[in-house]
Amino acid sequence: MKPPPSPGRRDFFRRIGGGIVVLVALDAPESFSQPAFRGYPEDFNAYLVIGRDSRVTVFSGKIEMGQGVLTSQAQLVAEELGVDLGAIDMVLGDTARCPWDMGTFGSLTIRMFGPALRAAAAQARLTLITLASKRLGVPAGRLVARGGVVSVDGEPARAASYGELSQGAAIAEVVGRKAVLRAASEFSVMGRSPLRLDGVEKVTGAAKFAADIRLPGMLHARIVRPPSHDARLERIDTSGAEAIAGVSVVRIEGLVAVLHEDPETADQALERAKCDWKTTPSALTPETIFEHLMATPTGRRITLDRGDLAGARASASARFESVYRKGYVAHAPMETHTALADVRDGKATIWASTQTPFPTRDLVAQRLKMKQDDVRVITPYVGGGFGGKSAGPQAIEAALLSAATRRPVQVAFSRAEEFFYDTFDPACVVRIASSLGRDGRIATWDYEVFAAGERGSELFYDVPNARIEIRGRISYEASPAESRLHPFAVGPWRAPGANMNVFAIESQIDLMASAAREDPVAFRLKHLSNRRVSRVLEAAADEFGWTPAAAPSGRGVGVACSIDAGTCVAAIAKVEVDRRTGKVRVARIVCAQDMGIVVNPTGATMQIEGALTMGLGYTLTEELRFRSGEVLDRNFDTYALPRFRDVPAIETVLVRNDELAPQGGGEPAITVAGAVIANAVFDATGVRHFRLPITTARVLAPG
Repeated sequence: MKPPPSPGRRDFFRRIGGGIVVLVALDAPESFSQPAFRGYPEDFNAYLVIGRDSRVTVFSGKIEMGQGVLTSQAQLVAEELGVDLGAIDMVLGDTARCPWDMGTFGSLTIRMFGPALRAAAAQARLTLITLASKRLGVPAGRLVARGGVVSVDGEPARAASYGELSQGAAIAEVVGRKAVLRAASEFSVMGRSPLRLDGVEKVTGAAKFAADIRLPGMLHARIVRPPSHDARLERIDTSGAEAIAGVSVVRIEGLVAVLHEDPETADQALERAKCDWKTTPSALTPETIFEHLMATPTGRRITLDRGDLAGARASASARFESVYRKGYVAHAPMETHTALADVRDGKATIWASTQTPFPTRDLVAQRLKMKQDDVRVITPYVGGGFGGKSAGPQAIEAALLSAATRRPVQVAFSRAEEFFYDTFDPACVVRIASSLGRDGRIATWDYEVFAAGERGSELFYDVPNARIEIRGRISYEASPAESRLHPFAVGPWRAPGANMNVFAIESQIDLMASAAREDPVAFRLKHLSNRRVSRVLEAAADEFGWTPAAAPSGRGVGVACSIDAGTCVAAIAKVEVDRRTGKVRVARIVCAQDMGIVVNPTGATMQIEGALTMGLGYTLTEELRFRSGEVLDRNFDTYALPRFRDVPAIETVLVRNDELAPQGGGEPAITVAGAVIANAVFDATGVRHFRLPITTARVLAPG
């Protein structure tokens, strides 16, 4: 679907107040581009404005949900443009002001959108130098742009500020990917760790999230929800709710909602709604789901098929067959899904906690039968997403109810609703048949994954005979066959699918190293021609103080490697296992990452620490309990997230690689969490765990 064109040239400059505007042609697929304004090529996907006051406004369709891209995007622009970070104003996730963007996920902001911003800033720098050359009467080659000023090299008094150069200007520059960027050796902003631009607001409580926004006459909506995903409403009596003063009841497009200006009164009204539900239960449980996943037909894709698998396996010296499993995992963000909608006079404005403001705008426009241009989605700070806020049902519900009541309406999920309507990380299965040749090297690799998708399944170890088959995928737009896989919705969960794939791959590699009585680090290095991966593994081993030994050694140490979002990761963990209680305590994790140029080292370190901490959950405690379509976990009293006391000492190593453009940072480290801990548990106990999470019960009774 092609986004609509933006305003014409005159209207565009009128809105921004003139100045120097830079637009970036990305040569992107049609679905990932938007015209900036008519009369220019249509593949524009980023722009910035230099105003008369020398301030730089950067417009980005990306959103800030704690990952730090508000600051890192500003660093990219500050570096290339030659301004102080404090001179930049960031506008994120506003569909009326920002260029079209597909959403914030997949560790794509710096890796994929960053080059556009850097190119825009570099082009703006060249434009300013050109203007200064005319103004100062000096060849452009003698000018330098730093600190918001263009000056003559060696004569700082002969200068013009960016504001002076943009006075009265209405200049639009278009630049492609080939803009000349500063070399890493020139960096003064990138590669540093300034204070986060959102830091003060967030630590003082001044930051606004969707639930903090209030409008005059606003109503709080409480929606009648089914008890399970297999339930259908047959009868409802709302007379008790309607008896409460000020309560209104709306029934529209399958929604039944009670609304009031006071949220607690709306809660009371919802409790008085009497419902009769009809359910059609199934036999699916956390234990039966795995056979169901393997037995249900879905699409099949062969992503790798090389060598003579059957012949090499027949002559192998040792063969290994394993089945790895993982249950459903919730996103459990601190902030629940929330949206405030104000629909009036043929226009709709929605403040939404969403990772996808533009797709959300399009869905709202479709449901309200409005033009996309008449719907505006504004994304305040988002309190955690992890992929779970890629879908925005609350925005649609709020918009429908606002249109019906002709008043602003806020829909804020309760914690129970957040769990119930989550798009869970799917339960999944991986089957691996591998073998060792008589030379002690891996001879064959036959890999089959059900429901986890392709991400993380790639084989970067050197294996001459290999096959990888993918069954099913992680998507909101599942095929009819795939929609029968799960009893409720599933979708992307931080590094979707990769956590399971890496757990299976690195467990199987470890299993073979143990069978060969080889040190797990040495065994991996022996099969690695990928120098980036071997470098991070060597760096992690050096930082950890690794002593070679075959597993199980009784030490409780494990290793795992991964490539995700263009970033290479290696982690080594130390665990302690209480054989009496089954408790696994992770004492230490060393994680090394090659993510190309590091824009913000502290931000990168925080992302690694956050990813590994979150990874403790899917590895040791998090597994959704359900019965048929009924979600049994509705709050944190039964769904166990890692606590502060569970967090180990985490040491990070950022392996320098300035020859590579910045790569993904938000997800790669979480992909190794399951494998590195499982391998450390095996080293401590001699028991291999093939299912996540490794709960205390499974430690006491593995199987």
